[in-house]
This record gives sequence, C-alpha cells and structure tokens, in this order.
Amino acid sequence: MKIVKIVLCVLFGLMFLNAGLSKFFHYMPMPEMTAEQMKLMEAFGRISWLMPLIGAIEIIGGLLFMLPKYRALGAIVILPVMVGVVLHNAIFEPSGLAIALPFFFINLWMIGDNWNKYKPMISDSKV
Repeated sequence: MKIVKIVLCVLFGLMFLNAGLSKFFHYMPMPEMTAEQMKLMEAFGRISWLMPLIGAIEIIGGLLFMLPKYRALGAIVILPVMVGVVLHNAIFEPSGLAIALPFFFINLWMIGDNWNKYKPMISDSKV
C-alpha cells in the first residue's frame, strides 16, 4: 500500500506541477470551449494576477505533495484548487469528472492520512 501511495502522490504532484507551469509557459493546448466558458476565461483574463497565482499555487502544492515530509502541507495548499477543478468540471464539463474526482479523493485521502499533523491548528487549547 505504501508503494501505491507514493506512486499516486508523485503522479498527483506532477499533474499539478504541469498544470501550473502551463499557466506560465502556455504549452498545453486550450480545449474547445462553449460561449459561456469563453466568458468565464475572459473574466479570468481581466484579473491579470489570478492565473499566475493559481499557477504558482499549483506548482508549489504539486511539489509539496510529492515530498512525504511536506505532503500534509501540499494537500492543504492544493485543496482549494482541487475544489475549483471539481466544481468547474461538474458545471461545464461533466466528462472531466472521471479524472477530477479520483484526484480529489487522493487529495482527501492525504488530508485524512495526515490528520494528526493538522490537529494542533484546530485544537481548542490556549496558547
């Protein structure tokens, strides 16, 4: 099971590293989009800092996710992006859920697997 976890985490991290780098270097082709999707992308484009921010989060989160020592941090960093990916696919491209949901569950699995590392942040003890 440990090998499966390592392989899945490395693949997960590489996927986000690739997605993040593509936001800076634009090497992945854009899929065909509906008029509604084009409006959404135009709105994102008007907020000039948004896509670079998402790209940076994807790169940092992907790298952290691949490293066992920092996986707990990477899982939390990448979670908001992963939620966005799942919601986007659910609304605009339901066929993409076949890829998005397994990755979302891998993310949740790593959060659950590292739950003890998060407990100090949410405990009710006074500092």
